[in-house]
Amino acid sequence: MSDEFRQIQNLVSKMLTDIHETKRLGSALTFLTRYSDEGNEFINKIVTWVCHVTPESKQQSMEWRHSRSPTKKKKNQNNFASTQSHVFWGRQGILLVEFLPRGAVRYCETLRKLRRAIQNKRRGMLSQGTVLLHDNAGPHSAGITQNLIQPFGWEITRPTYSAHMNTKFAYYRDYLEN
Repeated sequence: MSDEFRQIQNLVSKMLTDIHETKRLGSALTFLTRYSDEGNEFINKIVTWVCHVTPESKQQSMEWRHSRSPTKKKKNQNNFASTQSHVFWGRQGILLVEFLPRGAVRYCETLRKLRRAIQNKRRGMLSQGTVLLHDNAGPHSAGITQNLIQPFGWEITRPTYSAHMNTKFAYYRDYLEN
């Protein structure tokens, strides 16, 4: 076992309950079974994503304020603003990159853009089936999101989320920070 895997394993065991670990294991076994049955066709259907938040420095925040504007109250305000980027990709590469202000309620619009990106960049993928790796975050499990996704015909997977299990981010961290 690699040292990196052991570190992740130690962190995850502290973050997930036994029930969550069992659900995670069940999700992993389902994926392995489908890969065994369908091979690369299953891998080609998968679309996954990462959200990266870039905080704005205090100096950058000050550049947007008017010189006569009142100072912020420290106890009620954050010292920084931030931007978040959503990157969606499949086996053949990146499908969609979208930059949003933090807290923007635009997830449904992002999914519509993702569907158009799949239509334009991966001809036939929508008709062959799309598996979207999702978690149980609020915007992902909201009723409005579910109502939007249902007519798309996408298969949604929702394994229990753990930030320490989100290793897909490690592959794109350098790309996102540059």
